[in-house]
Amino acid sequence: MKIAMWSGPRNLSTAMMYSFGNRPDFEAMDEPFYAPYLMASGITHPMRAQIVTAHETDPDKVAAACAAAPAQHRYMKHMPHHMLDGIPLEWAKNCINIHLIRHPARVIASYTAKRENPTLEDIGYAQQTALYEKIGGLVIDSHDIRENPEAALRSLCNAIDLPFLDTMLEWPTGPKPFDGVWASHWYGAVHHSTGFAGPEGARPQLEGAASALCKKALPHYEFLKARKLSIGVAGALGQK
Repeated sequence: MKIAMWSGPRNLSTAMMYSFGNRPDFEAMDEPFYAPYLMASGITHPMRAQIVTAHETDPDKVAAACAAAPAQHRYMKHMPHHMLDGIPLEWAKNCINIHLIRHPARVIASYTAKRENPTLEDIGYAQQTALYEKIGGLVIDSHDIRENPEAALRSLCNAIDLPFLDTMLEWPTGPKPFDGVWASHWYGAVHHSTGFAGPEGARPQLEGAASALCKKALPHYEFLKARKLSIGVAGALGQK
């Protein structure tokens, strides 16, 4: 089994990777198209030089690694906005595609603490809806996972015909061997965690440019939220 988990940044995506990566039957890949995206786009990101030095930048080689058969199962953390025109996507047809979503107000508040002035392209909402329409898949909301991690993960595992394991609910503190080199900048909080954080508090109140960005992203979030997996009720994969 190969799982391609698609989400924007600051979206519980690293915790989900740690959850599946803590299973004895899974290997994990951390944003393998990040370095090709940086090279193709020319965009300036934190640790850009280290990322393109430490990771494979050839998108065809990355796609081949994603397509290769795993020893047992593979979990791949991906971001839709990394998949620029010309970056291969055919490999995803042989994966279970899952789209992880989070309310944009929470994403933007978290993102701006690490990188100022994000754009709609940076947070990936438009790219995620376009990707969903192209390849289909399941949708799961990070809010539901934080509300009840076990119920949410059991529902997800049931939907993809994967036995649930209690090891998915916790992991050891610190960096993981499958972390990207960017972990030192982005993963501080999750490196101190041993499991999913509790339910989220009040939604952040955004102002100015951040509020305007949230309004642009919200229709994309609502589109996917309307299609999310019901916790406790396993749905069909919905692959296209």
